[in-house]
Amino acid sequence: MLLSTVIFLPLLGVIAIALLRGLGASAIKGIALVIGILTFVISLGLYTGFNADTATFQYITQESWISDLGISYHIGIDGISLWLVLLTTFLTPICILAAWNSVEKGLSGFMMSLLALETGMLGVFCSLDLFLFFVFWESMLIPMYFLIGIWGGERRIYATVKFVLYTMAGSALMLVGILALYFQNDNSFDLTTLSGTFDHSELLFLAFFIAFAIKVPLFPFHTWLPDAHVEAPTVGSVILAGVLLKMGTYGIIRFCLPLFPDAAEKFTPLIVPLAVIGIIYGALVAMVQPDLKKLVAYSSVSHLGFVVLGLFSKNPAGLQGSVLQMINHGLSTGALFLLVGMIYERRHSRMIVDFGGLSKRMPIFATIFAIATFSSIGLPGLNGFVGEFMILFGSFKEGAFSKVYVVFATAGVILAAVYMLWMFQRVMFGTLDKTNEGLPDLNAREIVVMLPILLFIVWIGVYPKPFLNKMEKSVGLVVTKVQATPAMGQLEKGVPAGTKLALREIQHEKSEKEAEQ
Repeated sequence: MLLSTVIFLPLLGVIAIALLRGLGASAIKGIALVIGILTFVISLGLYTGFNADTATFQYITQESWISDLGISYHIGIDGISLWLVLLTTFLTPICILAAWNSVEKGLSGFMMSLLALETGMLGVFCSLDLFLFFVFWESMLIPMYFLIGIWGGERRIYATVKFVLYTMAGSALMLVGILALYFQNDNSFDLTTLSGTFDHSELLFLAFFIAFAIKVPLFPFHTWLPDAHVEAPTVGSVILAGVLLKMGTYGIIRFCLPLFPDAAEKFTPLIVPLAVIGIIYGALVAMVQPDLKKLVAYSSVSHLGFVVLGLFSKNPAGLQGSVLQMINHGLSTGALFLLVGMIYERRHSRMIVDFGGLSKRMPIFATIFAIATFSSIGLPGLNGFVGEFMILFGSFKEGAFSKVYVVFATAGVILAAVYMLWMFQRVMFGTLDKTNEGLPDLNAREIVVMLPILLFIVWIGVYPKPFLNKMEKSVGLVVTKVQATPAMGQLEKGVPAGTKLALREIQHEKSEKEAEQ
């Protein structure tokens, strides 16, 4: 029950806040923070008890839910989803502490939405039943809708509606794909029994991929992201960049690549250029942004282009680099959004031209901002370098076609240094404006918020082995499924349903053994 406890404990916090909100703001914030920290502490048990020597799912719970339709409450994690679960439980209490003094209206609703959102995100990463996955995927829209729509900026309604419409359009396609898989999988939504070749696999691949590409977001499906980030409250941006965007890349590695390897191979020449365009386009647009928050938002488009590039390298180095880069992006971009929010609370402006010389007045803020900036641009010794290097290395190995695109993608690294360092120089150095002379440096609470993120930024950059070891076998299993030419479709023609399921289980066991070797 450890995994179920981690998933649903935040909902207990929602209920507690709903019942005790009359006790005042301090009690509401205290309950939310305690639940957030407790969820993270319990989730550490998933890491300590995780067996890195196997590629199979662990902490599995499977109970019949809607038996007539073959729907079950089926959850579990592998070395890929483990890190995304830990990232979610790690960032949530940080967000609660970061919003300690910034929410002036509807505090109970804000904390309830944040905790409910955590449950939705955790459910997505842990679901092994396609119907359950879809339920969690859709449920996280509701609290995010409220976080942006109620506590967002001036254009929050426009940004919220755009975010929901984009996501719902992708969800509709994914639902069609889920139903098609259901009928081809002997009326079962069980993800662990899906293997072999499916009818209309190319259309199924596109149905899932477009839904996930919107969530990433991959160029040209990215246009909802800058508006959502700019209008969202600070912690909304942190959760959006830190976790929600990873649901798209997680979906690609969990569904698109292992379930439809032939289709993935066919569409790679189309998807890789889109990833590279996103890398360069996001960097170029970020370079001309006058708004700090919008600059960081467009940097996400560029960084997640690297993740998609690594995923479609379809080799261990590229996939491991992509999974690690999901974590790295959540840490570095989450840190940048928190820092932008802290300066906004003091100055009530995010325009770069309104700043200058802040390092003279706010040395602690400038130091932490510098570390987060260097992490974002991939400075050796910090986390961003490890992920980007593995992605480029893995992608470069895939023949002449990929080498050309890797050269262009490397330009994105250079451009990232340009726009991030130029922004840092304009904000932190130069003449200190009189308006900014009275700005206070970070207080103890804000330093406590940032220190855990900085710890992992340095840790992953210096010693990434503990993070890579846990995901190695699971990534190897995905690579085995992707690289092996699926012949199950031919074997399954004309055989009874029971035999078809047995063949799929044999193929699944074979893939696991090959991954172990």
